[in-house]
Amino acid sequence: MSISPELAAAIAFLQQKSCVTTPVQESEAERETLRQKLRLACQAANWENIGICADNVAVATATVQQYLRGLGYDSAIAIDPGEWGDRPVYLKFNTQKMSHYLDDYVGQYRGVLVALQSPEPELAGTYGHFPLDLFAG
Repeated sequence: MSISPELAAAIAFLQQKSCVTTPVQESEAERETLRQKLRLACQAANWENIGICADNVAVATATVQQYLRGLGYDSAIAIDPGEWGDRPVYLKFNTQKMSHYLDDYVGQYRGVLVALQSPEPELAGTYGHFPLDLFAG
């Protein structure tokens, strides 16, 4: 089974935005296009793993909740920030199991990776680094 031309174009767009070493500040119109393409790709996938590198657990939790809402999920997660303090964290959220993993993070990167899970090789893959605030507001 092959993917539609519209989905192929969305994947190509996401690939262009992926692994960029120096993130570009985009206009709101460009951010909306990114949101639309990411939604389309996620709707076609079986599920996603959303990986977030953030300054602290509060930012990571807010970001994953914004991404989940933005991608059409109704799930909310509750993480006690007290045990994590104000240090960088990595949060991985699996939309198939609606569960998360949280760990310390020592890297400099801050942002979001979305790994699409699909039997379609044209669709499956990891895309990003996307802005923490892509779905804010």
